[in-house]
Amino acid sequence: MTKVLVLYYSSYGHVRALALAEAEGARSIPGTQVDVRRVPETVPEEIRQNAGFLADDTPVASPADMESYDAIIFGTPTLFGMMAGQMKSFLDQAGGLWARNALVGKVAAVFASTGSQHGGHEATLLSTQIPLQHFGMLIAGMPYTFSGQTTADGIVGGAPYGAGTIAGADGSRLPSETDLAGARFQGAHVARIAARLAGASLAEEAA
Repeated sequence: MTKVLVLYYSSYGHVRALALAEAEGARSIPGTQVDVRRVPETVPEEIRQNAGFLADDTPVASPADMESYDAIIFGTPTLFGMMAGQMKSFLDQAGGLWARNALVGKVAAVFASTGSQHGGHEATLLSTQIPLQHFGMLIAGMPYTFSGQTTADGIVGGAPYGAGTIAGADGSRLPSETDLAGARFQGAHVARIAARLAGASLAEEAA
């Protein structure tokens, strides 16, 4: 079995919705085991409630969990043009994995939710990939074989760098079917790549 982890942080549910779509796409590839986990919250509960953050009962991951997966798909909201602090804090705690090269050669991908089309959507997708490359992970984006990203019929999230959605300034816009289809596409894309790499590794071991 190829093991894929969909790991995300979500405040208002947009990224969580994309995460579930990513997982659905990954599970569509035969022989793939998919787990969905969230990173720990760092915002005090009082502030969460005052800000209207949604409750989330998805199990929480620890940085050490990442070592046991063939691929990890990271989801984050955009905050001031970059990944959320919760995701950055989680990655900052993975220094032990980096020191042991424990993530080298694993597949990684990123998806994001942003308030506006020009509020750092692509910047978040790209900059979140930077620490993943320091870990030695192989980055999979969302290639143009997903034609939904080229439509001009309305607001569409995502880019060749990863799936995504545009939530609107007040967060009222939910992921569209095109956004969710992009996430499912990316999840399947990552699972296929991971399966091929795992198969090649097994073939080398057998030889």
